[in-house]
Amino acid sequence: MDRVTAALPGGGEERPGQRQMAHAVADSIDSGRHLVVQAGTGTGKSLAYLVPAILSGRRVVVATATKALQDQLATRDLPLLQRSLKKDLSFAVLKGRSNYLCRQRLGEVMSGREQGELSGARTTGLEDQMRRLVAWAEHSTTGDRAELSFEPSPQAWGLVSVGAHECPGRSRCPAGHDCFAELARDRAADVDVVVTNMHLYAAHLASDATVLPLHEVVVFDEAHELEDIATASLGLEISSVQLRSLARAARHLLDKERSGLASDLEAAGDRLDEALSPLVGHRLSPSQLPSLAESLKPGPTGQPSSTGQPSSTGQPSSALAQAIDLSTERLSRLTSALRQPRGTQVSLTIDMETAAGAMADPSRARTLQAAGKLAEDLAKLAHLGANDVAWVEGRRAGAGPAIYQAIRVAPIEVGATLAERLWGEVTAILTSATIPLGIANRLGIPEGDLDTTDVGSPFPYPTHALLYCAADLPDRRHPHADRALHQELIRLINAAGGRTLGLFTSWRGMIEAARAVGEKVPFRVLTQDELPKPALLAAFAKDESVCLFATMGFWQGVDVPGPTLSLVVIDRIPFPRPDDPLLSARRERAGVAAFRTIDLPRASMLLAQGAGRLIRSSSDRGVVAVLDRRLAYANYRWDLVRALPPMARTRHRSEVNRFLAEVLEQPRYRDPNFEG
Repeated sequence: MDRVTAALPGGGEERPGQRQMAHAVADSIDSGRHLVVQAGTGTGKSLAYLVPAILSGRRVVVATATKALQDQLATRDLPLLQRSLKKDLSFAVLKGRSNYLCRQRLGEVMSGREQGELSGARTTGLEDQMRRLVAWAEHSTTGDRAELSFEPSPQAWGLVSVGAHECPGRSRCPAGHDCFAELARDRAADVDVVVTNMHLYAAHLASDATVLPLHEVVVFDEAHELEDIATASLGLEISSVQLRSLARAARHLLDKERSGLASDLEAAGDRLDEALSPLVGHRLSPSQLPSLAESLKPGPTGQPSSTGQPSSTGQPSSALAQAIDLSTERLSRLTSALRQPRGTQVSLTIDMETAAGAMADPSRARTLQAAGKLAEDLAKLAHLGANDVAWVEGRRAGAGPAIYQAIRVAPIEVGATLAERLWGEVTAILTSATIPLGIANRLGIPEGDLDTTDVGSPFPYPTHALLYCAADLPDRRHPHADRALHQELIRLINAAGGRTLGLFTSWRGMIEAARAVGEKVPFRVLTQDELPKPALLAAFAKDESVCLFATMGFWQGVDVPGPTLSLVVIDRIPFPRPDDPLLSARRERAGVAAFRTIDLPRASMLLAQGAGRLIRSSSDRGVVAVLDRRLAYANYRWDLVRALPPMARTRHRSEVNRFLAEVLEQPRYRDPNFEG
C-alpha cells in the first residue's frame, strides 16, 4: 500500500480521501472483488484509481460517460503518470467507429461516385468543408474527429464516416489496411491502459466482447451514468431517418429499372413518421405487441403479411403495425436488388494498388450491412421478451414540436445481462462524486463480491457552502406558485449580485423564469437556447454579474470555479417524469417499492449533481437554493439531504442574505493581483 500512495503525484500534500481511495482500489484489484466508491469533488479520483491499477501490472480499461473526462485522462492525467511513475506506461484512446474518418468513404465521395451527395455544396459551404477534410486526412495520423481545427457540419462528417453497423470490416474493404478506426484498435491492443466511453463498452458487451482488447480490470468513472447508458446501448432504435439514409445510400447502386425501390423505402419512412406522430411519449403496451408481432409474421409467399389487413388473430393491424409491415417488405425488396449487382461494375477504390484483390464494391457491402442490421431490428419487434419495453420517442429542439421520432426498445433491467457478461469476467471499479442509492443491485453486481466506500471530499463544505430550502414557498400546485418562485429568485439573485446558475427541470420553467426575472434584475440573464453550451459557459465565466438559466444538460459537467458562480438555484426536486415509458415499466415491476427504488435514487443523484456545480475549488463559497418546499417537509427529505455534500442548512432567507453578503466582501478568488 505504501508503494501505491507514495506514487500518487503531489508529494507530501495531504489528501486523505485520495489515499483512502487508492488503497481501496489496490485491495479490490488484488482480491478480485468489485468496488463501488463515492469520491466527492476535489478528491482526485482519477489518479486514485489510475495509480494502483497501473502498478498492478494488469491491463486496464477506463470507461467514462463524457468526452470531457476522456480528454482529461488522455491529455493530463495519464501523461502526468508517464512522467512520474518509475515504469513504462502506454495508453490509448479508443472511440466508436463513427468518430474516425473513413478513407474509403472519402475516396468514393471525392472521386465523383456519389456526387449526388454534394448537390448544393457551394451554397451550403459543404464543398469547402469537404476540401478541408481531404487536406486534413492526408496528414492526420489518427483520423479522429476531435483533432480537427474546425467543427464540420453533420452532413459533411456523415459523408466521410461510417457507423459500426455499416462497416463491412477490414478484410472486406479496399482501404481496410489503412483504416483509421482499425489502426486505433491495433494501438489499443498493445497498451497498458485503454480510455474509452461507456457506450463503446456496452457495445463490447453486446458483441460478445469483440470490440475492446482483452483486459482484467475495468474502471467506470462517472458510474452514476452506467445504468442508463447500458440500458440504451443494449436496446434498439428504429426511425424513418434510418430508412431514408439507407435509401439514399442504395440509390446510386441500383439500375435505372430498380431505382424506384429506393423511393419506395423513403415513402415507407414517411408512413412510419405518420404512424409514430400521435404515439410520441407513449409506451407500446403488452396488449399492443402481440398484434404487432402477428402482422410481422411471414405470409404464404414468404413476405410479411400485406399491410392494412387483419392479422391471424382477427384484429386489424394498427397504423404503426402497417407502417412497420410496409417498411419490412420494402427493405426486403431493396436488399434483394442490392444483392444483384448492376451489369457494369464501377471501381470505388481510392487507388488501383489498394484495390488489388479486394472486393469490387465496398459501397454496396456497407449498404447491405446497414440493411441487414435494420432488418434484424425490425424483426426483433416481433419477439420482445418479458424484460423488454417498447415506446415511441420524440426529440425536440427547444420547446417546439418533435423533429425526430423513433421506436425505442430497451431492457427494463440490465442487471441480469451485466451479471452474465461482465461481473464474472473482470474486476470492476465504479466511482463517481454521486453514487445513486441501490446502484449495485440494479446493475446486478453480486453482493458477496462487492465492497463499497465513501471517501468524502476535501472541500470545506460546512463553512463554505449553505443549503437553503425555501420552505415558505407555496405548493407548486397553487395557482400563484410560479409567481412566488420568480419573486424568490429575484431576491436571491439581487443578494448574490448576479453570479447565479439557475437549474430548471423543464424548458417551460426556464423560459418563464428568465422572462420574469430578466425584467426585474440589473443583471444579464442568459438562457440555454441562446448559444452553444461551450460559448454559454465561456460568457458566464467571463462576467461575474451574468446569470445563466439552463435545463438538465447543465446539471452535470459544468465546472466554473471562483466568484462567477456563487449561487446555484434549483427550481424543484428533479423527480423523473411519471409518464416516462421505461421508468413506468420499472415501477410496475418494483410494485410498492417503486418510489424508493426507482424515483428517489434518481432524484437524489440529480439533486446532488446540480448542487455539485457550486463548490469547484477549496476557496469557492456560495449558496445552493432549492425552491421546493418538499425538501423541508416531505417524509423522504433526509434521503435527499444525505445525498448532498455536507453543507450548513437553513430555511431562512435572512441567513442566506448574510452569507451572500460575506461572499461578496471576499477578495476576488481568481484576481491575479490578489496576494491573499
